[in-house]
Amino acid sequence: MSFKLFLKAIVFLAILFVMLYVGMNNSQTIDFNFPVAGTTAKNPIRESAALIYFGMFAIGVLAGAVLAAGSGKGGGSKSSSSSKAK
Repeated sequence: MSFKLFLKAIVFLAILFVMLYVGMNNSQTIDFNFPVAGTTAKNPIRESAALIYFGMFAIGVLAGAVLAAGSGKGGGSKSSSSSKAK
């Protein structure tokens, strides 16, 4: 179990390195348009590309953490239904 955790940590650190690398090389200011949100359709967010990239990455990590935490141990019901079929 600890090897799986170690592997996840290494992959997460590699992704963080890529994010840092992209942020260092994209420091120019850009217009961020996301019309689905509504507020950026008229007035786009004007920030550095690195900050917007980090924000999108952070939202993705938080969403993944919430989804992973919400799954819990719900897999037990699947195994009980398959054991009834046998």
